[in-house]
Amino acid sequence: MFRKKGILSIVSLLLVVSFALSACGGGNDEKTITFWTPLTGDDGAYMDQLVKDYNATNPEIKVKHVITSDMYTKISTVLNSGKGIPDLAIIHADRVPGYVKQGVLEPMTNILAQQPEIKQENYLPQAWGTGTIDNVQYTVPLDIHANAMYYNKDLLKKYNAESFLDDNVVTIDEMLSLQGKMEEGQYVVNDALLGWVILAQLQNVGGDIQKDGKPAVNTPEMKKAFEEVKKIADAGLMTPFGEDGYLMFQDGNVLFSTDGTWTSTAHSAVEGLNFGVTNIYSTTPDKFTNRASSHLFAMFNNEKRSDEKEAGIGQFLEFIRQHSLEWAKAGQIVASKQVNESPDYQQYMQSFFTSNEQETKSLYIYTYEYYPYIAEAVDTYAADIVRGNVDIDETLQTMQKFVEDKVAEANQGAQ
Repeated sequence: MFRKKGILSIVSLLLVVSFALSACGGGNDEKTITFWTPLTGDDGAYMDQLVKDYNATNPEIKVKHVITSDMYTKISTVLNSGKGIPDLAIIHADRVPGYVKQGVLEPMTNILAQQPEIKQENYLPQAWGTGTIDNVQYTVPLDIHANAMYYNKDLLKKYNAESFLDDNVVTIDEMLSLQGKMEEGQYVVNDALLGWVILAQLQNVGGDIQKDGKPAVNTPEMKKAFEEVKKIADAGLMTPFGEDGYLMFQDGNVLFSTDGTWTSTAHSAVEGLNFGVTNIYSTTPDKFTNRASSHLFAMFNNEKRSDEKEAGIGQFLEFIRQHSLEWAKAGQIVASKQVNESPDYQQYMQSFFTSNEQETKSLYIYTYEYYPYIAEAVDTYAADIVRGNVDIDETLQTMQKFVEDKVAEANQGAQ
């Protein structure tokens, strides 16, 4: 009898606790904006801080930041099930066209109506424009993150190459002028983010990744972009194939590193590394391109998102527009003009890329619907093409087919 009574008491207690937690959880759901991001690196911590700063203002509806490494896969899963859809998410610029085509993004129309300062003129134009499709705004930008070229000041002086930076456009011909002059174990440039570099050169030579809406990889312009970069490797001026050129730059053995704006913080942590930043090298002194992308706030279709939550999202995005200097610490080019034009922002190295109109225009974001497949193809084959490990014409054909097969598969799955 005692045992039965004890068990009943425990069951009753559990039911009470369960009910209380359920009620509490439901309240939290109504009073919490669930915010998903794919920010698994150091930038996740900076976003955590931004969310913490916002919540410290005691808004009626607080934000909960959820980081996940496979966010896009999980987004697909919850959209298919209709359960667990986040109230707000960060997505990359190249995802917008596909999501809009699928009809899964809610326009930011109500947010813009409620928050009059969230408008095009208050953000970097490319970042804002990546979310505009058929005159409808589907996203609000957080940043632009771009390919950048860091330079070792001591090595430039050593090799009498400081003049390369006079116009902030280092050309391939200038790099080639150092052939035969480098000490053993030292190189002019590494192969960091080589795929990004190739896509920048594609713009420099007048090419594009699509023609009449269809993917265009096997083109004369793409071949030209690869051939120009290949000249550097052929001259023995690029870090050896298979070696970590990024670390070689940090070790002081490479003049130029073509990595990203976000890695400025890592370079700054290297003791004795005397470095600066400039544009990605170019095929010509007349044009330069810094291939870029953007982190964008977006709302996936969610019937359970209340009007109150949507208003809370607007308040959060307006807070970010005014207070995202914290995001600059992650090495990102903050999209908000209020922030990136402020004196405090100028202390960050990436402010170079918004220092004048020409620099801002150099930040090129691909927004073609099938860009992710093209980027995958370029990243997969770029190193082998540049190193001469494969025939360029045959490989461009392979890349074209790779992309077309991916597109066909995606379209079939969408039917």
